[in-house]
Amino acid sequence: MKAMILAAGKGTRVRPITYTIPKPLIPILQKPVMEFLLELLRQHGFDQIVVNVSHLAKEIEDYFRDGQRFGVEIAYSFEGRIVDGQLVGEALGSAGGMKKIQDFYPFFDDTFVVLCGDALIDLDLTAAIKWHKEKGAIATIVTKSVPREQVSSYGVVVTDETSRIKSFQEKPSVEEALSTNINTGIYIFEPEVLDYIPSGQEYDIGGELFPKLVEIGAPFYAVPMDFQWVDIGKVPDYWHAIRTVLLGEVKNVAIPGKQVFPGVYAGLNVAVNWDKVDITGPVYIGGMTHIEDGAKIVGPAMIGPNCWICSGATVDNSVIFDYSRLGAGVRLVDKLVFGRYCVDKTGATIDVQAAALDWLITDTRRTLPCQEPAERQAIAELLGTDN
Repeated sequence: MKAMILAAGKGTRVRPITYTIPKPLIPILQKPVMEFLLELLRQHGFDQIVVNVSHLAKEIEDYFRDGQRFGVEIAYSFEGRIVDGQLVGEALGSAGGMKKIQDFYPFFDDTFVVLCGDALIDLDLTAAIKWHKEKGAIATIVTKSVPREQVSSYGVVVTDETSRIKSFQEKPSVEEALSTNINTGIYIFEPEVLDYIPSGQEYDIGGELFPKLVEIGAPFYAVPMDFQWVDIGKVPDYWHAIRTVLLGEVKNVAIPGKQVFPGVYAGLNVAVNWDKVDITGPVYIGGMTHIEDGAKIVGPAMIGPNCWICSGATVDNSVIFDYSRLGAGVRLVDKLVFGRYCVDKTGATIDVQAAALDWLITDTRRTLPCQEPAERQAIAELLGTDN
């Protein structure tokens, strides 16, 4: 069976991570989120997958290649052009990307699914497709019910008593919401739906195709399903996703490495004197990371591979990406460290290099001297890491 993964977006709400890592490659404890999607698709018989790419397309293609090692076949549809010898991404929108694939050569010739490439899900796709076919639908949105107080963060789907879609509400207030069923970005389509998408122009599934289907009275339905859905739409969502995985709240996502103590997992060749550091799980520490005596780590926390945590540093409820060096005495609480950026859980970002503070949080591949305690404390307060 055939499927499409939407992977062409720039991921602006997940910056600074997406400056160098496309959203589908954002790691959930070292495993790209799109890899989990491929596993799900394969489990339900979807083994022919086209991925539309644009922003950082080469990184996605180089990692997944033709899909053989994941047990599927993958092809790519690039959206963009070459300008002055450089690839420039020009995404066509989610529906426009589907149409481009079909215009190239009719790939979608039977019921197919479309998934956004930036969410962890454990959906029973087989059951969803069975429901779609029984309804005789041309298009089906998989929806999920959320607590009413959360509806303002999502696109709400409004249906009649037969589950036929009547209208949509984009992030309505709690008082105005006509439903608590939200659009999860998981779609089931018949090939005929492509007849309603114009060729060669930007066109969106949610903003343009779906309102058109409602307008013409097409057999367009929503199937509410109870499943786990961890969206990574924004930096705070990513921070939350790592926390939930470490706490064991996400099905089918195992914590990698070896459990050295209850709730403490380590990759290969981690350099640490366990009896001389203060660690409270759940914590994951990537391979070839060095943690000096006197450091403190409080979970849920993830420290990526090849990091260096200096003596007296504290990592509390934080996510530290690969090759990060945390200077002596720095205290990170509810933070995400990615390269030269330190981000809090609301998404507020500090560029430590631009602020001339890159000796405090920097790359392990640079060699920098330690600072005197008073100077360390002053800089930590300025950075906002000492809460």
